[in-house]
Amino acid sequence: MTSAIAADPAALRVLFLTHAFPRWTGDAAGSFILRFARALRQLGIEVSVLAPHAANLPTRDSVDGIEVVRFRYAPPSLETLAYTGTMAEQVRDSWSARFALGSLFGAGFWRLLREQRRIAPRLVHAHWWFPAGVVAAAASRLSGVPFVTSMHGSDVRLARSTAGAATALQWVMRASRATTTVSRWLSDEAHAMTPELPAPRVLPMPAATELFTPGGTRAHDRLLFVGRLNAQKGIELLLRAIGVMRTPTRLDVVGDGPDADAMRTLAASLGIAERVTWHGALPQPALPQLYRSASALIVPSRDEGLGLVAVEAQLCETPVIAFDSGGLRDIVEHGVTGILVDVFTADALARAADELLASPDRAASLGVAGRRAALAVFSPDAVARSYDAIYRSALGSSRSK
Repeated sequence: MTSAIAADPAALRVLFLTHAFPRWTGDAAGSFILRFARALRQLGIEVSVLAPHAANLPTRDSVDGIEVVRFRYAPPSLETLAYTGTMAEQVRDSWSARFALGSLFGAGFWRLLREQRRIAPRLVHAHWWFPAGVVAAAASRLSGVPFVTSMHGSDVRLARSTAGAATALQWVMRASRATTTVSRWLSDEAHAMTPELPAPRVLPMPAATELFTPGGTRAHDRLLFVGRLNAQKGIELLLRAIGVMRTPTRLDVVGDGPDADAMRTLAASLGIAERVTWHGALPQPALPQLYRSASALIVPSRDEGLGLVAVEAQLCETPVIAFDSGGLRDIVEHGVTGILVDVFTADALARAADELLASPDRAASLGVAGRRAALAVFSPDAVARSYDAIYRSALGSSRSK
């Protein structure tokens, strides 16, 4: 495969290193990184991607015009760590997954050096400090190619909860030319673990503003949840809230995860099974209609890195009810662009939802204000221009006008 990167020797070339990137057009895994790459391309920045291999994927590919190289790191049956959001669980529960993770580091290191020789990027952008930032830091010591690290949430929680991880995070941040997080909360969390280093700059990833737009007919009694079905995302509290709400309310659940079966059982025990529709994981193009028809999106997560689903809902003028936690505070301004619930219980969530459903004019106003705010911060062009400045500052140069 001949790289299109070589076409313009004067272009700023950036190599993304990531464990999540769309495997095909429309795939949800790492879709915001693809969107970001396309936005950078509109500014004349050439982007290619290096990511782990997975079953039934080519080792060289092009996704929406972005060159992707996927490196092999284990026998096919063990190449399961990337793309699904279950890397931490697999490594915790399986020795074979731990072997695969060690192999991923080694194979990623050597393949990154090879790609640097092939396309000569001026900069590597590591998405998530673990594992990509660790690999980029090790390769940079040998190759001299500088790198920037972005943290998206799960990696910061890992550093906080895993023995020795904070030390590794400090090493990656010290070696990076620049570090960013997608929310103020993540920046504060990372800085608390590395107080001797500058706090990461807060810069979100772009949302699909062309896909998530308002329209259609909104229900008056239908709530929506979009996310992983696990404890951190708070689906259990939401189901319990549905069970105690005064307003008979239906719930659409989009997503899959380790707690899926347990949550279906819980819904049945609460007597709400007939009011809950389980959609499973859906591709992004299927989401806008669900946002547009929902009375509100409920985001009951704790310590959310950012909460991009809340942004998608706002872009569809869907009011958002979320816990006052983590990066959600960057998205939802209480009483202006949504509702923040500061008591983390099912009863408090139920009260907030009941109050909003009883006031459709207020809900509509929150939705309109939410879309306006989301467009100002999460448009691909705005994000790309901010990162363009970071890249050039990291390289010690400024963009030619």
